[in-house]
Amino acid sequence: MTGCKRSVSQHVHLPAVLLLAVAASCGGRFKPDTYGSPVELFDASKGEYQRGNCGGAAKGVTKVVFDLPPRDPRVAEARYLLGECRFQSKDFLEASREMRRAADDFPSHEIAPTALMRSGDALAKLWKRPELDPTYGEQALAVYSEVLTRYPNSSAAGLTRERVTALGDRFASKDLRTGDFYYRIKAFDSAIIYYRSVITSWPQSQHAPTALMKLVRTYHRIGYDDEANETCAHLRRFYPEATGLHDVCADSTAAP
Repeated sequence: MTGCKRSVSQHVHLPAVLLLAVAASCGGRFKPDTYGSPVELFDASKGEYQRGNCGGAAKGVTKVVFDLPPRDPRVAEARYLLGECRFQSKDFLEASREMRRAADDFPSHEIAPTALMRSGDALAKLWKRPELDPTYGEQALAVYSEVLTRYPNSSAAGLTRERVTALGDRFASKDLRTGDFYYRIKAFDSAIIYYRSVITSWPQSQHAPTALMKLVRTYHRIGYDDEANETCAHLRRFYPEATGLHDVCADSTAAP
C-alpha cells in the first residue's frame, strides 16, 4: 500500500464501522509535531476528523488545547472534536467531560449548546439497560435540562427535547418493571407506588397507559374497586385506543 487514501479505498465494501477502523489505523501517519503553529495543527486535525481518522484527530486536538491560549475560541471546537472521538471509541465518561468543558469554558460559542447536549448523550450511553443503576441516566437528564434552560432557542434544544422523551421512556420502563416485580411477590402497595410513578413522573411516556392498566389490575386484586373504576375512567378519557383497555376495564362501572 502506498498511502492511507489508497488503503481505505481498497476496503470500500466494508461496513462503515470497519472503514473507520481502517482509517484509524492510518492515524500513525498524522504527526502533530510537524506543524509550525497550533492554528495549523488545529486546521489539520479538523481535516483528519472529517476524513474519519479520529486517532490522528484526537492526537492533534489534544496538543492544540495545550498550545493555544486558553481563551482562544478554537479550544472550544478542539475539545468538542476530542469529545466526539472519545465518543466513537466508547470512552463515554471522558467524552462527556470534554464536551462539558467545551460548553462551560466557552458558553457563548456557537458550539456550546451542541457540546452540552452531547455531554448528556455520552452519559446516557453509560446507562446501558433500564434495570441497572440509573445514576448516569439521571445525570444525563440533568444535563439535558440544562441545555433547555441555558439555550432554549438553539437548534440543539429541539434535539434535546427528543432525547428527554426517549430517556423518559427508559425511566418509565424501569419503574414499570419494578412495579411488576413487587406485584409478582404480592407486595401490592409497593407495586402501586411504582405504577403511579410512571404516570406522575413520565406522563408522556409510551408506558403510561400500560402502567394505568396495571394499576387497575392491582386495585382489583386488593379489592380497591373505586380506585380501579376511577383509573378506568382516566384511561377511557386520555388513552381510549390503548391496547387491552376494554378487557382490563370490562367490569368497571365508571362512566367514560
